[in-house]
Amino acid sequence: MWNVARGRSLNWLNGVANKQYIERIQMVIAQLHGCDSKHVESVSVHEVFQGKTVWDGVVEVFDLLGHPKAKRAYGWSHPEGPDDKGERFVTVLELPPVISPKTAVQVSILNDIKNCKT
Repeated sequence: MWNVARGRSLNWLNGVANKQYIERIQMVIAQLHGCDSKHVESVSVHEVFQGKTVWDGVVEVFDLLGHPKAKRAYGWSHPEGPDDKGERFVTVLELPPVISPKTAVQVSILNDIKNCKT
């Protein structure tokens, strides 16, 4: 009985944490792109380059409400800074060439590489 109750508590806590995570990404979308959003789904993306994993995570998918050009956005976060104690949020609008969670990750990676070279 303890395991069942404990499992439910952990699932409930995970649900609360996930809701807060989604809301934080929605705040970033509002700040960066000037519109509200509605969470649609969570999609696992595994990106491999030359046989090595370069990104493996979950991309949150949002419908945009009132954006002049894009109908959808993709968002996620990852650790950043000294000892990975900070958190960096990434949002990518669904505008060509971005057409899916996978292409959003690819464009983000290319953008990061380009910014490192300059």
